[in-house]
Amino acid sequence: MVRTLVITIDRDNDLGVKAGIRGPVIGRKSALAAALRLGIADPEESDTNAILGALNHHDRLAENAEPSDEVEIAILTGDVRVGPRSDRAIASQLDEVIQEFQPDTALLVTDGADDEAALPIVTSRLRVDTIEKIIVRQSKGIEGTYYYIVKAIEDPRFRARLLVPLSIFMIILGLGLMLPNGIVLIGALPLIIGVWLLQKGLGWEQQMERLMMDMRDSATGGLFSSLLWGLSIISILLAILLSYQKMTEPDINQTVILQVITTFDEVLPWLLISLFSFSLSLGVLRWKEGSFTGRTVLLVGLGAVAYTFADAILSVTIQVLGVGDYDVTTSQIYNDWYLPVITLVLYYMLRVIVQSFSEDDELVSENRFWGV
Repeated sequence: MVRTLVITIDRDNDLGVKAGIRGPVIGRKSALAAALRLGIADPEESDTNAILGALNHHDRLAENAEPSDEVEIAILTGDVRVGPRSDRAIASQLDEVIQEFQPDTALLVTDGADDEAALPIVTSRLRVDTIEKIIVRQSKGIEGTYYYIVKAIEDPRFRARLLVPLSIFMIILGLGLMLPNGIVLIGALPLIIGVWLLQKGLGWEQQMERLMMDMRDSATGGLFSSLLWGLSIISILLAILLSYQKMTEPDINQTVILQVITTFDEVLPWLLISLFSFSLSLGVLRWKEGSFTGRTVLLVGLGAVAYTFADAILSVTIQVLGVGDYDVTTSQIYNDWYLPVITLVLYYMLRVIVQSFSEDDELVSENRFWGV
């Protein structure tokens, strides 16, 4: 006896928003009714075709199944805010379906890459033998292509992905053509595209989304955190302007490498101020929410350690490249490296203190008692 479950996923919950149906939808009759209600509510919705495709696979499997086999269909719905919230809803509904039907294998039917993003949730709980993608046949004419481009622009999910990169590209290209020394901006286009492709390839998108959400919460969490966040942005802008000024006004007495190192040495304090302001803004927000754990303090301490070591390395490098000779004596080494060593020791002590407080909080929360 083999139990097969045909699954289709509505990750952005169009079924709930447009048809008023909550997931999970289990059974052929319920799935057919859901497809009809969603199709009537929005005839252009692709999830309707995905549900009909799942019903098609369900009927074919049921027709060719052995008498002892069982086939069932289920529709899982997520949330309008696509991301961790919708994935948690899909996982909870999938657990409910598995508990009720106890399937041995699964067949996943989707209408695109957005719903296929929930595939790891399914494969972590079930053996998925087949994945089917439903692609609707459309007109190949110019009018039809224009229609679908307009519909994609109107869709909030695709609007940010399509228009934001295109607008940034056009703004940089226009500024590069208008400004006197705009060749630098035009040359930065391949760099920006390369960084964007790199973060796509390495999967940094979710981390960047989480960082942007923290930034947004920090900006709206209170006046003090907003001011710190603004100071962080201003420090970054000043660092960029200072770097641009130093690189566009080269010193004939310095080599290119020495000039780059000197510029980075002058920009380093502004980067440190930006890091401290950003860390403090997040710390203030966590403190107001009651979820302050001391990680912000460790981040500030780690930034101080990184700054002192970077400043010492840059100063030694400038002396070697500029003067050409570095006096390796005890006093010189002490003057260059005593501050980084002190900050490293202080950071270790700070980390031990924060970890001790965290362990005490965990012991209190878990009601653990040691000794007699």
